[in-house]
Amino acid sequence: MKKKIILFLTVLFLFSPVASRAATNQQALDQQDAFFRAEVVEVLEEREAELPSGRTTAQQNLKLRGLEGEYQGKEVVFKGIREFEVVASQTYAPGDKVLVAVSQDSGGEEHFYVVGPARTSSLWLLVGLFILIILAAVRWKGLRSLISLGITLVIIVAYIIPRIVAGSNPVVITLIGSFLALLAIIYITEGWKPKSHLAVGSIFLSLLFTLLLSWGFIELAQLTGITGEETGLLLGSMQAGINFQGLLLAGIVIGSLGVLDDMVISQIAATEEIYKANNYLTRPKLFKKAYRVGSSHISSMVNTLFLAYAGASLPLLILFTSDQGPFSSWLHVVNTEAIATEIVRTLCGSIGLILAVPLATFLAVWYYKR
Repeated sequence: MKKKIILFLTVLFLFSPVASRAATNQQALDQQDAFFRAEVVEVLEEREAELPSGRTTAQQNLKLRGLEGEYQGKEVVFKGIREFEVVASQTYAPGDKVLVAVSQDSGGEEHFYVVGPARTSSLWLLVGLFILIILAAVRWKGLRSLISLGITLVIIVAYIIPRIVAGSNPVVITLIGSFLALLAIIYITEGWKPKSHLAVGSIFLSLLFTLLLSWGFIELAQLTGITGEETGLLLGSMQAGINFQGLLLAGIVIGSLGVLDDMVISQIAATEEIYKANNYLTRPKLFKKAYRVGSSHISSMVNTLFLAYAGASLPLLILFTSDQGPFSSWLHVVNTEAIATEIVRTLCGSIGLILAVPLATFLAVWYYKR
């Protein structure tokens, strides 16, 4: 087991130049836009502005004190009272922590803008609470799951995304990255055992099918992957051409991986328990009984996958029931790329999930009855 883990970590180490390039790109972005956390010292002025809708919003001029970097201890002024009206605004009080952006005009003069509240402290608190609860609930296995989670995050951030951004083949890169993440998830969490080997084989084949299916329908539906505010920010902040279709494909496959992991391992474990209860069952009967268990999971897991995507794109779903805006019909709404992307994402992931059950059942039956 230790040799396998060492080998796996060695493979990850080989990809460290990719991480270095990603860090270099991030440094380049940081040089363009400077951000720092600050504390509100004083509200210099505040006024109410009325929006065209009739709703009122508050605008403030604030005195801020930097809390980090070159601005630590320095006092700066944010001029939030302007001629134009800001739709999304938030008021602050002395002592509040905010995130501040710094920009320079052509004359070299610095201007400061409050981006929003500094949320890092609350987020770190939530992360700490999550770690404590998972360790208290499942102890050693929880620790192993956290380790696999960290490795998976490194694979996504340091390998998959930089390679796709650099213009590499998104199908190959996503497949390799997903397989590395799969090894981390299965073998670190479940250990080196036959059930883990069967799970790796089943999930990999399911992911391969999901990847090819998703890539085919991304091309067939002519999806560009350029939807939402995030892609707009990428287009404006990065000089190199980004393969947004590849990023979309990677998102579909990685999202499916998390659901497939739970489904396949549960199905293999169910097959094993049925076999141990009656090892005289023939292959067809063992497959039938195990598949009956798996079929009851399929509908619930498909709903889980759909609700996960629906929750992430809830504003888009409002368009289905809204009679306002530029969308004149249901057909028009479905034809928009944002909605079409979510449909392809949900259905391709669900198809891969459905096919994973009979595949995992077949491999498990073959192994235990060989």
